[in-house]
Amino acid sequence: MKRRQFIKAAGTAVSVPLLLNGMRVSAMPRSFLSRIVNPESDRVLVLIQLNGGNDGLNMVVPLDQYDNLANVRGNIILPQNSILSVEDTVGLHPVMTGVRALYDEGKMGIVQSVGYPNQNRSHFRSTDIWTSGSPAEEVWTTGWLGRYFETLHPSYPDNYPNGDYPDPFAITMGSIVSETCQGTASNFSLTLNDPFSLAPLTEGSPSDLPDTPYGEELAFLRLSISQANQYGDVITDAAQNGSNLAAYPADNRLAQQLKNVALLISGGLQTKVYVVSLGGFDTHANQVQQGDVTLGDHAELLQQLSNAVAAFQSDLQMLGLDQRVVCMTFSEFGRRIRSNDSFGTDHGTAAPLLLFGSCVNPSILGDTPEISADVSIDEGVPMQHDFRDVYGSLLMDWFEVGEDDVRSLLYNDFQYLPLLLNCTATSTRPEPKEEAVVMNAYPNPCSNWTTISFTAADEWAKLSLFDSIGNELRVVTNQRLSAGEHKIQVDMHGLPPGTYFFRLQLQGRQKTKRVVKN
Repeated sequence: MKRRQFIKAAGTAVSVPLLLNGMRVSAMPRSFLSRIVNPESDRVLVLIQLNGGNDGLNMVVPLDQYDNLANVRGNIILPQNSILSVEDTVGLHPVMTGVRALYDEGKMGIVQSVGYPNQNRSHFRSTDIWTSGSPAEEVWTTGWLGRYFETLHPSYPDNYPNGDYPDPFAITMGSIVSETCQGTASNFSLTLNDPFSLAPLTEGSPSDLPDTPYGEELAFLRLSISQANQYGDVITDAAQNGSNLAAYPADNRLAQQLKNVALLISGGLQTKVYVVSLGGFDTHANQVQQGDVTLGDHAELLQQLSNAVAAFQSDLQMLGLDQRVVCMTFSEFGRRIRSNDSFGTDHGTAAPLLLFGSCVNPSILGDTPEISADVSIDEGVPMQHDFRDVYGSLLMDWFEVGEDDVRSLLYNDFQYLPLLLNCTATSTRPEPKEEAVVMNAYPNPCSNWTTISFTAADEWAKLSLFDSIGNELRVVTNQRLSAGEHKIQVDMHGLPPGTYFFRLQLQGRQKTKRVVKN
């Protein structure tokens, strides 16, 4: 049996790590591994993947931009009086009452305009970028959490599970392992649908293996089956020992996944990462219901998300587990600002990201996206926060990874974001500056020159120029600046007329500014 066929067949129960070509690749030095992670942490990260490209402007509505948004989304815009206000400038879709209650309770945070430079609007490629943590121009074969796990367990899957680590490191709810957990030579994630129906696989009789490609494949198969059965036993035990105390909504596939996550955590399973998913967010048509834009495909999805997360957080609190778990949503891209004629939206750029839990910073990080009345057809929400900064900040504050090591795992330009504030801090992290970033551009609109002015506080500053679809065209400056106001004249010669965005990065703060060239 080929490996792909084996993994597919085992996916209905529990799947196992996949060796790449049956060969092990050299791992990182143990001196590096011993200082990068804390193996004793009992904290859990739950990733909620919204497949298809979530329309962030319909989920987290920029109330201070509502009039211009209504001009370019007239056929799908929510009535302003229906939006659930969470702050003066931000509101939620009216079906998200459960999430709104979590925000009021201090258990939800919003990160505005999350994306990456040189946005790829392909579902497959952008998903690869988000799950690997790679630059848009490079293809990485490991996932961002797979690299994290590999620092602690470089020999995996050989001799796992064992007495010290009997539990799976990550679980994907579904039938396909998450690429977020792909290591150099194996995936640290197992697939799981029903923790109570894990039938053991037949292992066969042991025998010597020939030193041939056939023998190599057979060794892989035997290891996979053995690990599947061993992990299946501990998962079943945890499910039998666990319980759910909250009521979960029926006919909600995301809620059922999260219910099983809570069950396994309460049953003592020491798995550190769970990946759950909700599909259907590729809303090119019928995103809203004609005649009532508060209803439709996207509203149904957001209601499932809201109700499922609300039930999960209630369950965790009743079980006394709420300070052990943090949840985060992500999607491969947002949608374009301007709606289409099919009552939907097309592939865009950045979008808001939600965090849930008793340990999150219950605030809105970043500014609402700037919406103009003359938005072009292709224009997406410009990136304000790089998704790798979100990943790295979680690694620092939740899994106790040092900042220098985060840069090694993700990228050199990592900037810490204060995502988790309410529980005891366990990492050494830079203190973010609290003052707002003020950035202006003049003239705007411009012809061949524009000047960007901003105030820095004796810190490193990076100013980049992007086009309207998320391509980074130029790094204008990237250096440490003295405290005070700075003015940088930017040459716009050679650029075609259109919309551009300047993105300013300071210490833990980002700002984007829309500029039009005539």
